[in-house]
Amino acid sequence: MKFNNPIDPGCYADPEARFYEGKYYIYVTRSLPFKDQMNQDCFVSEDLVNFEKVTDIIDMSGFDYITNAVWAPTIIEKDGMYYYVFASNNIQSDAQLGGIEIARSEKPEGPFKAYLGKPLIDHFINGAQPIDAHLFKDDDGSIYMYFGGWGHCNVCKMNETMDGFEPLPNGELFMEVTPDDYVEGPCMLKRNGTYYFMWSGGCWTADDYHVAYCKADSPFGPFKTAKTILKAQPPLADGPGHHGFLQIPGKDEWLIVYHRRVVGDKNGNHRYLCIDELHFDEEGNIIPVVMT
Repeated sequence: MKFNNPIDPGCYADPEARFYEGKYYIYVTRSLPFKDQMNQDCFVSEDLVNFEKVTDIIDMSGFDYITNAVWAPTIIEKDGMYYYVFASNNIQSDAQLGGIEIARSEKPEGPFKAYLGKPLIDHFINGAQPIDAHLFKDDDGSIYMYFGGWGHCNVCKMNETMDGFEPLPNGELFMEVTPDDYVEGPCMLKRNGTYYFMWSGGCWTADDYHVAYCKADSPFGPFKTAKTILKAQPPLADGPGHHGFLQIPGKDEWLIVYHRRVVGDKNGNHRYLCIDELHFDEEGNIIPVVMT
C-alpha cells in the first residue's frame, strides 16, 4: 500500500486512528506552541490516500477551565456514542486544574461536548502525569484506559457509564504497568489473542524519539522485554513516535499512524502526520517499521 506521507502539509502530532461507520478517522494534536493548542482536528478518509480535514472537533465551551493546551486525543465507541478523551493544561502538580478530559458525541467527527464538567483524572497517580490516554476495547467489550507521562504508565477499566472506573482484578482502580524505556504515548493492540503494548521513548523534541513494544497474554502485562520498532531513519525522517494503529477491516493487515520530524529541523513543534505498514513475523513479533 502506498501513502502520501506526510498526509497533510500542516504540523500535527499524537495521532489516534479508528475505523468507524465505513471511514478511517485520524484524530490529532495541533502541533503548535501550547498557548495556541486550544482545539483539535481529525482527518477522514475512505481510502487512506485522500483525506478531508474536520477542524475544531471539541466544543470547548464546556471546558472553561482549560487555558494551556489540549493534546493527545483518543476515542472509543460504546453503545452508539463516541467517547473522546484528551489531555489538558499540562499540569505539573495536583494543585493545578486539568489532566485527562472526557467528552462525547453521537458522531465520530464530533462535535464532542464535555461529559463531566470536570477532568476525568485530575491528579498524579503512581508518579504518572495525567496525560497521553489511550482507550482500548477488548474482545469481551471491556474498555481499558492506559495513560501517563513522566516515565510512568497506568491502566484502569472504564465503568459502564464511561464516567469513572471499575476495580481491576487486583482490587485497585489503577495499576502501574510501566515497562523499561517507557516515557509517554501508550498504545494497545490485540492480535490473535496476544496483547501488544506499545509506547514512545526518548524525548519528543529530539532525534531519539521512538516507538517500542512488549507482548503479553493479559492487558495488564507484565510488560518486560522492550523491542524498538520505529526510530529515526535519516535522511528521510527523525523523531518518529506517539502513534496509533489501524486494522484494515476483515483482514490481518495493519498500519501504524505516527508523527515524525524533518532531519535537521530543531523546532520541536514541526511534526508531521504519516502512515506506514505494520507487519508481523511468523512468531507474532512486530517487524521494525520502514518509513516511507
